[in-house]
Amino acid sequence: MSKTKVLLLGATGETGASILEGLARDGSFDISIAVRPASADKPAVRALADRGFSILSIDLSKKVNASVLTPFDTVISSIGPESQQSQLNFARAAKAAGVTRFVPCGFITVCPPGGIMALRDAKEEVYNLIFKLHLPYTIIDTGFWHQISFPPLPSGKLDEFHFLGENKLYGDGNAPNLLTDLRDIGPFVARIIRDPRTLNKKVFTWSDELSQNEIYALAEKLSGESIDKKPFALEEIEAVITKAKQAVDADPTNIGLQMGLWSQEYNMSKYYREDNTRKVALYLGYLDAKELYPDFKPITFEEYFKEILEGKGNRPYAGRF
Repeated sequence: MSKTKVLLLGATGETGASILEGLARDGSFDISIAVRPASADKPAVRALADRGFSILSIDLSKKVNASVLTPFDTVISSIGPESQQSQLNFARAAKAAGVTRFVPCGFITVCPPGGIMALRDAKEEVYNLIFKLHLPYTIIDTGFWHQISFPPLPSGKLDEFHFLGENKLYGDGNAPNLLTDLRDIGPFVARIIRDPRTLNKKVFTWSDELSQNEIYALAEKLSGESIDKKPFALEEIEAVITKAKQAVDADPTNIGLQMGLWSQEYNMSKYYREDNTRKVALYLGYLDAKELYPDFKPITFEEYFKEILEGKGNRPYAGRF
């Protein structure tokens, strides 16, 4: 049987790397990597070429020649959050090339569009073009990673793994949240894109649906440490978001300010609105990946936390932030 030809954009990022490894391990795909011209000679890209992946240099700031995408059955984008609109040219070329499945850069928490999360709305702009073009698609959201969902410990034992470095308790701490281990995104994607049931559908992945209180309780139980939780009220996060929006409006090209806003909007959506839940995902029309693939056993949050307590694992974005 011939392999599905896949072009992956963003393979050197955290999500993209997981997708690449998942597709490679699955064995059903002939994988090529798309990179910006400015990135073609970067060490991470050269390392992928050394592994035998074909590298295509594509300038998404310009009209993309459809012939570049003609050889591919499936195109997947895991581009950085600041570059969502660059997918618009990619999608137009995919339609012209006859690509049979376009996977735009979703891979975030479940949330409705319309002014709740600026990052979500940027992604939805791409989705709306896909729908306008009648481009075959699959949208995949992944909840929040295990790797950025655990609190720091007073002893500092987990500091080498911690990215966010905070132990705020948002609201009453009881909002449930969908969680996926970063390493499982790739295996989930491999199953999703070879499944005809997911064509022209939205899918969400998860291993656990846990509240902050449940995460803190598990962390205290497994570590034997008592965590000092810092309550953070709705009024406080509203004030922080207002200030962050003002800063972005004053300096709209500052990616650091944008990331600060996105982070707080994630928290508002997850913990106060309770958007990132199985209930809301099903309401919004998503398919549940755990129901689609009952044979796949994702890494649970507890399993992940035990790993890092034993000193295993890597901090996300190591060397980048």
